[in-house]
Amino acid sequence: MERAAQVFDALGAAVLIVGLVWSVLLAVRAWRGEGGRRGYQALRESFGGVLLLSLEVLVAADLIRTVAVAPTLKNVAVLGLIVLIRTFLSFSLQVEIDGNLPWRRAMTSGAAHIARAARGPGPAGDPE
Repeated sequence: MERAAQVFDALGAAVLIVGLVWSVLLAVRAWRGEGGRRGYQALRESFGGVLLLSLEVLVAADLIRTVAVAPTLKNVAVLGLIVLIRTFLSFSLQVEIDGNLPWRRAMTSGAAHIARAARGPGPAGDPE
């Protein structure tokens, strides 16, 4: 199971690296087509979604490592603290990306942010 946790750790790192490259490419495309403001917005939305996805993968790695490899009370407490911190980070990123609180918007996922950034602005320059 330690090997599975390492695979999830590597997958989380790969998501960050590939996601950063993809986000920069989307931002450059948006910057060329619609200007710097839209390029920045595309980078912010797409990389924010990538960060959310990678946090979820890394939490899975920590969960596997703690529950399956070494399920001691100390490790479970550390996992709880890690999940609490990552949950706060995910919440903060989501608010930063959307610009409003979660209970004031429809539920979206990190993948939805990446897809929206890849599509570009809607009719009349609307980013939605």
